[in-house]
Amino acid sequence: MQEIVFDDKSRMPEEKELEKIIGKNFKQWKQIDEHVKENIGDTTADWKFYGKNYGWQLKTLLKKRNLFFRIPYQSCFKVVFVFGDRAVKVIEKSGISGDLIETLMNAKKYAEGRGLQIDIKNQKYMDDIKKLIQIKIEN
Repeated sequence: MQEIVFDDKSRMPEEKELEKIIGKNFKQWKQIDEHVKENIGDTTADWKFYGKNYGWQLKTLLKKRNLFFRIPYQSCFKVVFVFGDRAVKVIEKSGISGDLIETLMNAKKYAEGRGLQIDIKNQKYMDDIKKLIQIKIEN
């Protein structure tokens, strides 16, 4: 399990600090920002502190609807989605990476849906993330 790097409630992460911690994967963080800005428009990104065990996470919302979270770690970050049944059916046929579909299908189902956590350690899943953001918005 990766260790939370921003676990001090009194200090919300700043971009320079985030860039230093995430390192070479900061460019993927920024790619997500740019994709959202160019393709979705008026979203809100709010840093929220979820306790000492979960730390600071960046929550992206469209109006009041949660789209996804980003959780920074040393040298990488996670993108976390929660998908309802309708979106899961679309994802199964979407052409995203088979390992992501398998992870989603094996995820425990809760009232709000199934969670999908994607480790971003390189460029590998960036196209999938863009598709998943669109699916989240449309479903």
